[in-house]
Amino acid sequence: MRRRSLVCGRSDNTGVGRYSAVDPWSGKPQLEVVLSGDAVVEQALETAHQARASTAALPPYRRAEILDALAEAVAAHGDEFVRAMVAEVGKPVTFARGELARCVTTLRFAAGEARRPAGELVALDAVPAGEGRTGLVQRFPVGLVVGISPFNFPLNLVAHKVAPAMAAGCPWIIKPPLQAPTCALLLAKLAISAGWPASAGHVLLVDDQRAQNLVQDPRPAALSFTGSDTVGWKLKALAGKKRVMLELGGAAPVIIHRDADLDLAAARISFGGFAFAGQVCISVQRVLAHRDIYEDLCGRLATATDALSFGDPNREDTVSGPLIDQGAADRVQAWLDDAVQAGGRVVAGGGRQGPRLLRPVLLDQVPPDQALVQRELFGPGIVLAPYDTVDQAAALANAGRFGLQAGVFTRDIQVLMALYRKLEVGGLIHDDVPTFRVDQMPYGGVKDSGLGREGVRYAIAEYTEPRLLALRA
Repeated sequence: MRRRSLVCGRSDNTGVGRYSAVDPWSGKPQLEVVLSGDAVVEQALETAHQARASTAALPPYRRAEILDALAEAVAAHGDEFVRAMVAEVGKPVTFARGELARCVTTLRFAAGEARRPAGELVALDAVPAGEGRTGLVQRFPVGLVVGISPFNFPLNLVAHKVAPAMAAGCPWIIKPPLQAPTCALLLAKLAISAGWPASAGHVLLVDDQRAQNLVQDPRPAALSFTGSDTVGWKLKALAGKKRVMLELGGAAPVIIHRDADLDLAAARISFGGFAFAGQVCISVQRVLAHRDIYEDLCGRLATATDALSFGDPNREDTVSGPLIDQGAADRVQAWLDDAVQAGGRVVAGGGRQGPRLLRPVLLDQVPPDQALVQRELFGPGIVLAPYDTVDQAAALANAGRFGLQAGVFTRDIQVLMALYRKLEVGGLIHDDVPTFRVDQMPYGGVKDSGLGREGVRYAIAEYTEPRLLALRA
């Protein structure tokens, strides 16, 4: 199969290169991606830039109608999206269906937000100088949005960039991952069929340099990037005066206090750490357990890890499938090996089953300076460590560069609130793992985990500018 950029509703029939994508499970060739050149990038940029006035002029009810129609179309084409996710990124089929459902929800939330009044009245006459005036504040679209999306959620994370832009009245350009472009292309085609202007929605399949050129170009007003922290912060430095949203992942911790429901914690941790081979930016990577229940939890997690179904992503019961490519599997295996050589102990699981398939593994006694603790693993590995006090748990969780989400299992409201105040994260999840996310919540991190917030209402705020009218009444 061959994939080409979509510009103005048409496929790019030129091309300046090829990228060969393989099925992560079978290793067989999956796609030939035709890379677009400078002329196509320029066409998309200029056309989308010129479309700002027409998208801003779309009344809110019309934006909502288009988003509702798009949600229906995505649901109707669900099998195509699911097949693409399984084949292109090795996502287990049950999780691919879950991502499809989340995308439909994201689009419907965006339709609702498009209908919601976005403005307020300000009492300018609260001071003598404002007597006789009322302040009207409305939000207006900032202009062209560029979205760069990752391979691990090739449908819903595109929707999290496109849907708020459409609700706000902004044209958009998406640069999807070359390993998995099908979902973005199909979503864009369906958006145009639903009524979104073809001049205001483009998908560019380009190399890294041309993606960087997109970011540097002065015409886009906003950049939304999901990916590695190294790339994200580099792009922010190149973005100039644009609004920038970065979702950059982390090394997510979960704290298990001594009063926690250990059956619940073990079940959720094994899922949250190993689902989709840990290739989720809020995947459980570090488990901090109170010393009083440490051994008990360790045993339960070992049992859950050994029982986990892994392998073929086409099987209904598979939880952990292959990593995206052999390079990713080599890196993850190297970090695990380094941790063991430094003194870490394999509690359960482990071992390589093929070029891209690693058996989920649970470790403890890993020195805190190891990459497995300090950096984002993005693989099926969990590290356990004990703590004695709540302050110590917070300090361990906060150690390092990242702060996306954390989880806390406890029945003690005082412990929960103390950690809510102390943890340096964008979100704290109670009685669940940091992997929890629903699509209307504000989602993003602090420190090297990024800036800005996704979640439809919060992204719309990033894509719009408040404007005051000081009305003499």
